[in-house]
Amino acid sequence: MRARLALLVAAVSVLTLIAFLVPLALLVRTVAEDRATVRATADAQSLVPVVGTADAATIRLTVEQLAAESGRPVSVFLPDGTVLGAQTPRTPAVALAARGQSLTGESAAGREVVIAVQGRADGTGVIRIAVPQHELTAGVTRAWLVLALLGVILVLIGLLVADRLARTLVRPISDLSAVSHRLANAELDARVTPAGPPELREVAGALNHLATRIQVLLVQEREQVADLSHQLRTPLTALRLEAESLRDPDDAARITAAADGLERAVTGLIRQARWRHAPAQPASSDAAAIVADRVAFWSVLAEDTGRTVTLDLTPGPLPVGVAADNLTAAVDALLGNVFAHTPDGTPFAVRLAREVGEVVLTVADEGPGMPAGAIRRGASAAGSTGLGLDIARRAAQTAGGRLEVRPGPYGGAQVLLRLGPPTSSRDA
Repeated sequence: MRARLALLVAAVSVLTLIAFLVPLALLVRTVAEDRATVRATADAQSLVPVVGTADAATIRLTVEQLAAESGRPVSVFLPDGTVLGAQTPRTPAVALAARGQSLTGESAAGREVVIAVQGRADGTGVIRIAVPQHELTAGVTRAWLVLALLGVILVLIGLLVADRLARTLVRPISDLSAVSHRLANAELDARVTPAGPPELREVAGALNHLATRIQVLLVQEREQVADLSHQLRTPLTALRLEAESLRDPDDAARITAAADGLERAVTGLIRQARWRHAPAQPASSDAAAIVADRVAFWSVLAEDTGRTVTLDLTPGPLPVGVAADNLTAAVDALLGNVFAHTPDGTPFAVRLAREVGEVVLTVADEGPGMPAGAIRRGASAAGSTGLGLDIARRAAQTAGGRLEVRPGPYGGAQVLLRLGPPTSSRDA
């Protein structure tokens, strides 16, 4: 912005100076020419009495004296054809003056002043003084240099003033940009000091108000999420008590494990909601252990619904850069989608393998497939919340990976969860 303002001021200054200095320079040249012409005319007028009354010898002496003093060629043309002083041929101007008309004309060497002298007994005499070009332009070059220097100085002063003015505008804008970046990096206590023109002060005040409002809304959101999550503890406690009262130990253990997993998720949600402002700690977990545990959990439901589960797990440990709770939620979301969006009896396969620089979890089913755009948060064609795949996607991004959805090799959908190593391993 400073460069553009400087360029604008420079352009305006140069155009303004051209508009004034060019006519002034032409005027200086015209004044110099007129000054030299006036001096030559005065010298010629001083010869008129001598040429009109004196003899040829007196005229010659006077002409030679004037030529020596003025440094200009002086010629006197007598009516009988005699030329006294500088021997120059008769020019058209001299011929015209011999008829009684005085004038000033241009010549190849500069300018000539021609005066007709009448009253002689033998006819009309003519006085001619040549003004050379260097006398016509005497002082013009120096005046033009002074004007050019003055123009450059004025342009530099304009640029300096423009730079000072631009600095008063750019500094507040830079402060606004820096604070906005800090807010984007979750530094919600960042504020900008209003400065600059009234418009920028108003923008600074609006940005500070926005930051304060964001802080208030985030506090309210954290408290509401934490309160809601805390309220879920009561039905979880009741569910655990009901599970303990079951007669079948296997069913009791399975439901109790599910309740424990749900309680861990609720506890993590409360912790995340209340301490979101705390610095993030490097997260890691063993993908092999978690996937094996969750597949074992869902296999019971798969057996009840007549589904065949194909499991291909690379022996662990397989460390990934995501917390265990988040990875558990992501795996549950992917397996839960299979049960929620495919008919009973639909087989599915789970594969966990180590690839170059990452661990890939693949969940493939032979169901009707997944509609386009299903990975988008909140998108669902089956009446669900549409957050399952988004949970998995965010878990993958936390580990420096990504989520991919593609058609399965035997129809249906194939979801790939690519997970990077823990942060310490990536830095190494």
